[in-house]
Amino acid sequence: MTPTLAPVVDADFEAMLALRIEALRESLERLGRFNPDVARARLKSQFRPEWMQHLVVDGERVGYFTVEPHDGELRLHHLYLKPAAQGQGLGAWVLNRVKSRGLPITLAALRDSRANGFYLRHGFRVVEEQAFDIEYRWEAAA
Repeated sequence: MTPTLAPVVDADFEAMLALRIEALRESLERLGRFNPDVARARLKSQFRPEWMQHLVVDGERVGYFTVEPHDGELRLHHLYLKPAAQGQGLGAWVLNRVKSRGLPITLAALRDSRANGFYLRHGFRVVEEQAFDIEYRWEAAA
């Protein structure tokens, strides 16, 4: 299985929202925070196709991610995979591509999400714990 990347266009919003909800639903329900209207508003506020890419496997969009450049760093706003595509190395593949730019990377992960262990395993360190999210940072070794 070799993943490929595809560009995002405005017309992809609804499909990406559905994927985001599918990827986050279990964690958000566990926290009592699942709300499709909030999911829509949050994605809409961060929907920048020029920074987003679909992750495609065997012709199917199985995830997407957003990397925003900001002041010499990268902000990973989203890295969502369909539940059936998780645990197959796709997230690591994306992180390796982003890390290869050699810039510091920041991101937030939902508290009590399995994503926290994933980011810790991939060299991110906790920089701040908030009410619902945990902020992480990665920097290339000197």
